[in-house]
Amino acid sequence: MGSLKANKFNKVALFSTTSNKRILSIADQCKEVLCNRGIKVIATHKLKRISSQELPIYSQIEIAKQSDLVIAIGGDGTMLSCSRKFGSEGIPILGINLGNLGFLADLNPKNLTESLLKVIEGEFKEDRRFFIEASILGEGSNRLALNEIVIHSGAIAQMIEYDLFIDEDFVWSQKADGLIVSTNTGSTAYSLSGGGPIIHPSLEAFCILPMFPHSLSSSPLIVRSESKVTVVLKKNSKKGKISLDSAEIFSIKRGQEVCMKQSNKFLKLIHPTGHNFYEAYRNKLGWGLGIIKE
Repeated sequence: MGSLKANKFNKVALFSTTSNKRILSIADQCKEVLCNRGIKVIATHKLKRISSQELPIYSQIEIAKQSDLVIAIGGDGTMLSCSRKFGSEGIPILGINLGNLGFLADLNPKNLTESLLKVIEGEFKEDRRFFIEASILGEGSNRLALNEIVIHSGAIAQMIEYDLFIDEDFVWSQKADGLIVSTNTGSTAYSLSGGGPIIHPSLEAFCILPMFPHSLSSSPLIVRSESKVTVVLKKNSKKGKISLDSAEIFSIKRGQEVCMKQSNKFLKLIHPTGHNFYEAYRNKLGWGLGIIKE
């Protein structure tokens, strides 16, 4: 993560997955700040009407081709959607956090104008995050995730049976509710809820975490992100599901092989210059709250 010199954003897109009054109000504030600096503002369809003034509406393809920056307004779900749609195409993403935790979105609505002005004047840091992609052997298409890929039974309290390979080497055979393969970004998402470790964003690694394994000796496994992680659903297993960032879900049959690896696409995540990983996570996760200073 490093500082960048002053940068000129000529066209900025506003993005959100919803359009309630609060989001529209924040979008209108962004529009006023940007337009006053001579920056053209466009929007996705959810934000087409702000303060009774319609903004130019562009398709996903047009935004990816023409925008210098996309501002995502919402929580981490909005950031994940924005990252897959536009960040995967090389467009920098800046998040305004309206959620509860917001590990990806940094700007606080309370001091939005000041923070946004600093960013568009070049006072920001760029944090590069990698995507993970999954493919099913013989089906061809690759699917992207920023946080994690989860292989599971698709039903409550039902297990699947699978073999795990890393770089073609056999690791283990297991019966479990499923398996979470998370990136460093996703280490604070679903994996963290399952007892997985927090991985610093500068360390490009996967965390492989069994979900409720039928074993007393199972632990999370950290491997380098250049590794190829392969899961083969056993022929005597139940059918499974694959979930990418809890958004895209598709089925996997018995005997099928799922390959997961680092994508060649990267996310350019924009942070204010004052952003600090440890401070942000200390505040959001409540680190050290039980310590009483005398």
